[in-house]
Amino acid sequence: QVQLVESGGGSVQAGGSLRLSCAASAYLYSSGCLGWFRRAPGKDREGVATITSDDKITYANSVKGRFTISKDNAKNTLYLHMDSLKPEDTGIYYCATRGSAGGCSASMSPLTINSWGQGTQVTVSS
Repeated sequence: QVQLVESGGGSVQAGGSLRLSCAASAYLYSSGCLGWFRRAPGKDREGVATITSDDKITYANSVKGRFTISKDNAKNTLYLHMDSLKPEDTGIYYCATRGSAGGCSASMSPLTINSWGQGTQVTVSS
């Protein structure tokens, strides 16, 4: 399994921004599907954004236009830049990978993920 370590979470006011990072133990191109999931208090884990090894990107409708997913292959690092944060964005954010690129989207089931990071807390206050 790929080892993943998230960082960059914190507490911000509504309308603020955060940039999350995910350091991977393997080359990112070894995983066809890379992404971010989140779990809000009392809710199931849900997909936020994904990017494939050939840079195809998807976003959940709830974050489209506000969040940007990107990766740096040389640094083996995945990023999630979050702008215009809302209180409903509050939750634990997880970096995730899967070997195959097929079906890689923000609507994919978390059950298909091969590797998870430990998560980083994001708190947005109104």
